[in-house]
Amino acid sequence: MTTVNLPFRDRRHAGRVLATQLEQYRGRAGLLVLALPRGGVAVGFEVARELVAPLDIFVVRKLGLPGHDEYAMGAIASGGVRVMNPL
Repeated sequence: MTTVNLPFRDRRHAGRVLATQLEQYRGRAGLLVLALPRGGVAVGFEVARELVAPLDIFVVRKLGLPGHDEYAMGAIASGGVRVMNPL
């Protein structure tokens, strides 16, 4: 069996490591941490906690290209935000 050494123990650990790289933003007025479900919420929670910032969740859904499951032609997010790839 092959052993794989991952850089982080889990997503919470990844968030704490990321927060150390963002330390210059700690306590900054207007700072908001946005997390993307599913796995990003655990990361964002740790970043927000370490940076003393509010956390919000940004729900995004891929707009797929019919017949090509692996491609996205854009995305739609909570609040009606739309992002489209130029053709």
